[in-house]
Amino acid sequence: MTNSTAHRLTGRRALVTGSTSGIGKSIAIALAHEGADVVVSGRDEEAGGVVVETIRAAGGTAYFVRADLADSGRAVTGLVQAAADALGGPVDLLVNNAAQLIPAQSMLDATEDQIDRALTVNVKAPFLLTAAVVPDMIAAGGGVVVNLGSINGLAGMGVAALYGASKAALHSLTKSFAAELAGKGIRVNTVAPGPTLTDTNAPFHDHLRELAAGHPDGRPGTAAEVAAAVVFLASDDASHIHGATLSVDGGITAVIAA
Repeated sequence: MTNSTAHRLTGRRALVTGSTSGIGKSIAIALAHEGADVVVSGRDEEAGGVVVETIRAAGGTAYFVRADLADSGRAVTGLVQAAADALGGPVDLLVNNAAQLIPAQSMLDATEDQIDRALTVNVKAPFLLTAAVVPDMIAAGGGVVVNLGSINGLAGMGVAALYGASKAALHSLTKSFAAELAGKGIRVNTVAPGPTLTDTNAPFHDHLRELAAGHPDGRPGTAAEVAAAVVFLASDDASHIHGATLSVDGGITAVIAA
């Protein structure tokens, strides 16, 4: 995007999964604001087009590529090639943001279909997508992967066993990928949001505010605050950070509120 401010991500080619709304939308806009060319991806072409036009109207570069990460492995990895075609070169910044959300429920109420979809979208797809971008990143001398985890993957919650387990698995992948790829110039890290206000959960904002009232800073986060953490980890400001989980949660997973 063009203004007098120095951009931390100029020249980067980014793919953000699940970026047609919510946190992913804010991430795509924030990356473009810092100079990256961005592929917006998700299932909703109309919503994705709105995000792309928002970025372009502000002077940025963005494209939409439709993808459903619950599809077969070939369809998922095909997203990487489609993104490279749109961007005019291989992806060097991958943000694994898309997630299969699970309603708050007892473990006894989880269905096999829910289990399969959660593990497919939240674990299998990020694994395959990361593996698909790595060869080109190595050939280019480096790249960045940022995974979107969750505080549910860091601490147990009685009504979030399935979602929490899938995010804990993603946190583990971050560490293992970092161990394997750091020496090849590829940084892999996680951002773990807590309760966050987004455009898609507006009907639940009051509930999220009540839930976060007992957190150390007493409020839920915003999608923009999560996006800012992703931008930081994507930038050279985080050049010596590998395998880390950056919690954007008002301190709830690290601090016992007085």
